[in-house]
Amino acid sequence: MGFIRKLLGVAPTPTDDGAFKPSPLALKLATSATTDYDGGSYAAPYSGDAKRVLVICTEERNMTMANGNKFSTGNHPVEMGLPMLHLIAAGFEIDIVTPTGAPAAIEEWAMPRDDANVMKLFRDYADALANPGSLSEFVANSMTDDAPYVAVFLPGGHGAMLGLPENADLGKLLRWANGRDLFTLAICHGPAALLAADDRNPFLFNGYKIAAFPDAVDKQTPAIGYMPGHMPWKFGEKLNALGVTIVNTKADNSCHVDRRLITGASPKAANNFGRLAAETLLKSLT
Repeated sequence: MGFIRKLLGVAPTPTDDGAFKPSPLALKLATSATTDYDGGSYAAPYSGDAKRVLVICTEERNMTMANGNKFSTGNHPVEMGLPMLHLIAAGFEIDIVTPTGAPAAIEEWAMPRDDANVMKLFRDYADALANPGSLSEFVANSMTDDAPYVAVFLPGGHGAMLGLPENADLGKLLRWANGRDLFTLAICHGPAALLAADDRNPFLFNGYKIAAFPDAVDKQTPAIGYMPGHMPWKFGEKLNALGVTIVNTKADNSCHVDRRLITGASPKAANNFGRLAAETLLKSLT
């Protein structure tokens, strides 16, 4: 059976560290060498005192699936890159942190290598991704009343389910952001990291509606070798149990705004999500 799956291009591809990246067929169906980035032109970008967006990246690479196989994941470059491009074009500055300050893990297999804008962004931020700030240090030292932040951004990629949903520092950050009326931005699997705020009753985002990658679609992806097994847990199911409603049923370009939480459903939503986030932040500052 493994030989047949390999012959058909649906067998996940082994990586050097003993994990698996998506099969050739899955890469053909689920990734692209270019994106639909619309150029990020804004008639009136922000030009006042520096306003910053804090990007929370995972530093973990491999997800252990239900069958014990490891999936090579991280932060999805399109779901991370297109929103960053829009936020930068709209006049905001970007800071990148990981839980401990270890390098951000990027799903290199999903990198759109023929997209000049995205490739330049990752070159420009190569040092920031290799040497990010520490979330724990940020929480200890930078959550002040005069901190120049307008939003917290949780990029997608299955890596958002690694280390972030149970991170106590992230829970403190999300509650601080919410208490100061900052925006929280999350796309695809990024909303899984909202679970970090689940140590209060009621849950910080109880009653919210979001767009996110559907659990039902994650269940289907092993059939084409996108992942080397089924998910170890379902983030949508956990959010639902805490009072969060996911508005989309497909991995489409859906985006949603509920109060100061802005969400997107999948890589297909990355451009629209980035523009929506940028325009919403700009409007909030006028």
